[in-house]
Amino acid sequence: MSRAQEFIDILDQMELAWGRGQETAMLMVTSVRGSAYRQPGTKMMMAMDGSMFGTISGGCLESDLFGWAQKVICEKTPMVHGYDLSANEIWSLGIGCKGSLEIFILPLVKGDVFWRTARQVLQSGQVACLVMEVSKGTRVLIGKDGECYGETEHLPEAVYKRAMLEMREQTRAKVVEAEKQRFVLDVLRPNERLIIAGAGPDAQPVAELAAKTGFSVTIVDPREYWNNERRFPGANHIVKEPGNLLPEYVAGSWWVIMNHHQERDQSALRLALQSDPRYIGVLGPMTRTEEMLGRIGFHLTSGPIHSPVGLDLGAETMDEVAISIVSELMAFKNNRTGAPLHGKVKIHG
Repeated sequence: MSRAQEFIDILDQMELAWGRGQETAMLMVTSVRGSAYRQPGTKMMMAMDGSMFGTISGGCLESDLFGWAQKVICEKTPMVHGYDLSANEIWSLGIGCKGSLEIFILPLVKGDVFWRTARQVLQSGQVACLVMEVSKGTRVLIGKDGECYGETEHLPEAVYKRAMLEMREQTRAKVVEAEKQRFVLDVLRPNERLIIAGAGPDAQPVAELAAKTGFSVTIVDPREYWNNERRFPGANHIVKEPGNLLPEYVAGSWWVIMNHHQERDQSALRLALQSDPRYIGVLGPMTRTEEMLGRIGFHLTSGPIHSPVGLDLGAETMDEVAISIVSELMAFKNNRTGAPLHGKVKIHG
């Protein structure tokens, strides 16, 4: 499973490179064994002028991969390139991770309608599965309801059925074989929606950091002079009291409640609990949260409530508190405890 927005950003950069008259290629990690910087589904774009967007290895492999990307662009033929990072003396790359990975490199032909169609589908907010055959570069995008875009005549029925299954359960992109061909299946999901109830100064670093970690941020606060694009660039803005919103309007969201205003926090907490929330984090002592819950007829077990919100990092400043809060959001989203990595043999296991 990959973030749809990350892929949309790559397609945007592809369009910009085409506008400069540059040919481009997309690189995608298709398999990982052992330890590696990024996991299957990770993508980046490279252009012939050396410009790049995204990262696959944190800088270790990109310069070497650029040479292979140039080859793919010139020959207009996709390829799969592998690295055995346990043998870094062979590559003379000084790789820190000790695993092996396979990278699919696909030329992106200027003006290709498929990628523009894919971008439109993903921007609509729906889940989709990108299917690519690795030897010929055949591409198909399958929507959640089964509709297909692209070179559907080359898509085996078995791969189509597998893609539909993967859209329900996939956590990492994977390669499957059918009719003596190898296909990459990558499920692309929209970012989780995080609602921050409160537009105070301490909400700004939370919004910024949450956006960087893949959340689509919405600020709920009735104060227009606080809740605006200047203070929260890139966020969505609901300039209303929480009590004036319908639960279905914010259904299925993640919440961080930090109004520093008792009645407004209570109202936001009631709305969150009524809207089938994925997560509710409440700033401040647990006794305060329990008091608010009692006043609105709920209790701590009424939903996925985290109070006080955040991991125990000893945070004090606004930026430190933001790191604590977003760290817990990430841990919860990825089904992790937030414990130290020290002693783990496999980082992503």
